[in-house]
Amino acid sequence: MPQQIHHPVDPRPLGGTGLLASPITLGTSSLGAGTSSGDREEAAAIELAQAMLHGPYALVDTSNNYAKGRSEAVLGLALADGGAAEGRSVVTKADQDPETGSFDRDRVRRSFEESCRRLGVDRLRLLHLHDPYSITFEEAAAPGGAIAGMLELKEEGLVDAIGIAAGTVSLMRQYVATGAFDVLLTHNRFTLVDRSALPLIEEAVEQGMGVFNAAPFGGGLLARGSASGATYAYNDSPPELLEWVARVEGLCAKHGIDLPTAALHFSLRSPLVDSTIVGISSVKRIDQLEQARQSEVPPSFWEELDNLGTPPSPITD
Repeated sequence: MPQQIHHPVDPRPLGGTGLLASPITLGTSSLGAGTSSGDREEAAAIELAQAMLHGPYALVDTSNNYAKGRSEAVLGLALADGGAAEGRSVVTKADQDPETGSFDRDRVRRSFEESCRRLGVDRLRLLHLHDPYSITFEEAAAPGGAIAGMLELKEEGLVDAIGIAAGTVSLMRQYVATGAFDVLLTHNRFTLVDRSALPLIEEAVEQGMGVFNAAPFGGGLLARGSASGATYAYNDSPPELLEWVARVEGLCAKHGIDLPTAALHFSLRSPLVDSTIVGISSVKRIDQLEQARQSEVPPSFWEELDNLGTPPSPITD
């Protein structure tokens, strides 16, 4: 059993949901991937899940489709074995049918039921509508559509709050404009190298929504650096982006910090972001994140970063 840290660090309200979040939320997209029931790899994944549930942060983020359902299953086993420390919660997401792509009211409810069964719970504090790319917004908003399914779950008291979680900014703005959702989760679009989600986030905050900002490292580039040639937002990084990031690395060296710390603090320092979601693959990584969170980034770094001009993001929406 991991040593319990009694209170989550720096708790703050997640919009008007009644849920408290820490500055960092731990992501579990790879948790349990490739494991089978009872094998050694599953045991290691359960140990990691227990460390998350008893660590410094209030929330652990998962989804119905992460690791083909194994992420939720492992978290459920960890919850059954040792529970969660006081003030910690698991939040998850409703996903389209993995075989048919269906994402209507009925699929939302089935996804919710699948998640509850894996997690070993009867209800959820927060459920996101996740990546609704297999349907149009009009289909989602129609009677019997995905939004109706989400609202039904909330009205029936099966979930306390509902969120919308996806990437494409133009699509997300349509969902936010409905006023139906309590929480926004955006990814890869509010980072050192891409600010395109800023108007979306501002709209959400104006509506009183809570805001998660995920993937502050862009899926690799801002964690590994320009020399790695790592991808950004699941796509190859163009030469001009790698050159721009190399210039940021020079600023980091000048100010005595590293690139991952700067990337994390870009999100942490924003008053518009309630919590930054960072994917975790080891217990050691939790300690590293907390050390980075507590690191000081000189104000002069941000001033000089602004002088570099608009970063050449490869994302178009």
